[in-house]
Amino acid sequence: MDIQEFRNKSESDLRSELSELLKEQFSLRMQKGTGQLGQPHELRRVRRDIARVKTILTQKSKEGSKA
Repeated sequence: MDIQEFRNKSESDLRSELSELLKEQFSLRMQKGTGQLGQPHELRRVRRDIARVKTILTQKSKEGSKA
């Protein structure tokens, strides 16, 4: 997902998105462990999306505390 799409979401939407990404990451790790992972690049994509969401959540919380 594009960074601008994440920035346009509300904080609660970002938290739900983070939860979904963490579940997807867990599923992909289990597939990798059992040898059923067909697209290994998906792990990297999910890991980076998680980092993006966490970064934006941190930025939004800092903006809120400054105001």
